[in-house]
Amino acid sequence: MKKLTGMKCIMFVLIAFAGLGIEAALAFLIEPIVYGSSMNNWNTFQNIAHWIITCISWGFVSYFIINLSKKKYRFDLMEKGTKVKNWQWLLIIIFVIMSLIISYIDWNGSKVLKEFNYNGLLKFIFQYIYYTFEVMLVTLILIFGQKAFEKWFNKVNIPYGGIILALTWGVAHFFTKNISTGIITIISSLAFGSIYLLVNRDIRKTYSILWIMFVL
Repeated sequence: MKKLTGMKCIMFVLIAFAGLGIEAALAFLIEPIVYGSSMNNWNTFQNIAHWIITCISWGFVSYFIINLSKKKYRFDLMEKGTKVKNWQWLLIIIFVIMSLIISYIDWNGSKVLKEFNYNGLLKFIFQYIYYTFEVMLVTLILIFGQKAFEKWFNKVNIPYGGIILALTWGVAHFFTKNISTGIITIISSLAFGSIYLLVNRDIRKTYSILWIMFVL
């Protein structure tokens, strides 16, 4: 059984981030050639096919990271954290409310309703399945980024994972989306890092709360 070092944790961060990058390769390089058109001009079937292929890829990467970290390094991501105290839940609720307010302002209304009206039922369902897999990889970047810097600096109360998430997933949105989305994603990343510490590093609670903040 090998020791989980800070550099090994960064390796897992890069694998998870590269996993997210699979979608960019599909959307901007491979699928436009296959479909003969850019993403903006895809039909319903092509969009759904893109989400399915992306989800399969992301699911494989997530399973690989979770399984390898447990078997090779004895880092069980599914281990339950300690009980979350009332003051922690209060801060978590504040973070969630702030996230929903920012989302409402950014979308000029409810994100869920806007996407439902724009996509229709079928595309809406597959897009939200896609979001579910994206949040998993985001959570993994966050966890291993946090673990790496805790090993290096022996400080456990600083949301390093959120900073790493902002520098990877957050910054990437400047290139794949736009400036405003990039800024919001960076802010969200820092909030996600705080959430992970507030739930005492419990991946189940982290994932559930991040899903709410990201999707809604």
